[in-house]
Amino acid sequence: MLEALMKKKNQDGRFRYLYWIVIFIFAALICRLVYLQLFEGSYYHGLAEGNRLRAIPIAAMRGVMYDRNGQILVGSRPIFMVTYVPTKKGISDAELDSLAKLLNVPKEKLQEKIDKGKNSFEPTILAQDLTQDIVTRVEERRNDLPGVSVDVQPIRYYPYNSMAAQVFGYVGQIDEEDMKRLQGQEGVSSITQIGRAGLEAYYDDLLRGKDGGRQVEVDASGTPVKEMERKNPVPGHNFHLTIDLNLQKATEDALDRQIANGIGTHGIAAVAIDPNTGAVLAMASRPSYNPNWFTRGITEKEWAQINNNPAHPMENRVIAGEYPPGSTFKLITGTAALELKKVTPDEMIFDSGRHWLVDMRNAGGEALGWLNFTEALAKSDNVYFYELGRRVGIDKLAEYARMFGMGKKTGIALRGEATGLVASEEYKKKNFNQDWYLGDTFNSAIGQGFQLVTPLQAAMIVSEVANGGIQYKPFLVSRIDNLDGTPYKIFAPEQVGTLPVSKSTLDLVREGMRNVAEESGTAGSLFAGFPIQVAGKTGTAENFGGADHAWFVAYAPFDHPRIVIAVLTEQGGFGALASGPVAKSMLEEFFQVGAYADGKSPAHDAKDKKN
Repeated sequence: MLEALMKKKNQDGRFRYLYWIVIFIFAALICRLVYLQLFEGSYYHGLAEGNRLRAIPIAAMRGVMYDRNGQILVGSRPIFMVTYVPTKKGISDAELDSLAKLLNVPKEKLQEKIDKGKNSFEPTILAQDLTQDIVTRVEERRNDLPGVSVDVQPIRYYPYNSMAAQVFGYVGQIDEEDMKRLQGQEGVSSITQIGRAGLEAYYDDLLRGKDGGRQVEVDASGTPVKEMERKNPVPGHNFHLTIDLNLQKATEDALDRQIANGIGTHGIAAVAIDPNTGAVLAMASRPSYNPNWFTRGITEKEWAQINNNPAHPMENRVIAGEYPPGSTFKLITGTAALELKKVTPDEMIFDSGRHWLVDMRNAGGEALGWLNFTEALAKSDNVYFYELGRRVGIDKLAEYARMFGMGKKTGIALRGEATGLVASEEYKKKNFNQDWYLGDTFNSAIGQGFQLVTPLQAAMIVSEVANGGIQYKPFLVSRIDNLDGTPYKIFAPEQVGTLPVSKSTLDLVREGMRNVAEESGTAGSLFAGFPIQVAGKTGTAENFGGADHAWFVAYAPFDHPRIVIAVLTEQGGFGALASGPVAKSMLEEFFQVGAYADGKSPAHDAKDKKN
């Protein structure tokens, strides 16, 4: 009996033990349910809602770019795009094959895009800029294509194709790196277009706007059946540029004519500046590319056309190309010699065809005899400027080059600007471990050797000569507008310095430049009978990788400068022949004379306008 009582007592203990275990488990479950309901209920509710609700982004229109006269340079246009959102059922291999045939896109590419967006609740763009015929066929089959929709969205549009492509830049679809960088910013979605180059990249935050969106209820196949909520997109700011559309067209046409004649096929660049403000009136670089290719999704063939071109079409040679300034540097050498009183305006220096200390000659081997300053500048006499370089010395030449702005960026609102290079003893010793010789000074004095400038720097140097020594920061944007048209920001001319040079010195340099375009000058035949008085300077820059580069810089009118021009033709040879005609065409359009009189324009073959 005692044994039975002990056995019953042990059983009661086990039951009580199991009882408390059950109580503990139920308590834990209840606590978990309370936690899920109170703290994570909204999360799981969202997941459940996600099975029937879809967030569809609405792209914001990027800001419009206008020229200085209100003409549209860059805008947007509506396009059809096909998007995909994952569904419970998913898209089968047969359905994907059918969609690929409808869109005329390789099935593998569609699968790749779908895989990339499989963890996103936002639509993945499968194809865009579709024809009405393709859209109609997709719509007819949409019930058989789960998760596939057709949307209309604005897309960036460059109406003049390759014109000023390196200035405007281009946009591309947002990628994972962009999403991380812009995380937390309002109005960024899976269809946001991001500025990749040029002004599009530099001012992307203001041009981009803010994407909106709509929340729609979808059926089992992922087809929207009801709009639940909408947030309208906010367009980007509109930009008013300093560019003159007509002058830009004339500049590009002139470059294309030269290339059609076999000149500038390695590369050619031109820029026009208002010397009274620093405003950029035109900027063009060849070869170029069509930014519309990137907007709609560049093809492999198009990318190969750009990427395999040894002349680098995407490079803006105006700001990124570095070249020896050649004889255009004589403006700086002459300024230094006059200002330091190493030569007087009337002093005659004899050119026997070679310098008497070092056997260095004129480019053509000619001997020009006795010359004063303005005559030597007009004829671009090397021997005369060798002697000025000897008298000034390399240290002072370098000092004056830096005073004019060489060796540093101009600060224009474009990425990728080069600094150029000022020749000096220190540079040669540091980079080549070699001593400096008189011949190096001679080379530097005529813009050869180690000297390097960009076409924009060359234009700004001429601008300083033309306007009396005022140094401006070049700029491309004159005004940014709010959505209501009121100014968001106005860009006033920005003076960054004053050239510490006397008026009498600059007057003499200007006189020599005027003589360049007169009968006895190196560009005399080019401007014979030209109705506007032009001041210019030719330049031939040695290029150890091929033929010489060709420069022409100019300003006009001589008495009251309104425009400064710099043109550089890679491997073009003589400046007046290769680059001079481009500058002349630009001046004709600007002043509405010659080939552009009465609003006319010369015939041209602009092949890339058709691309």
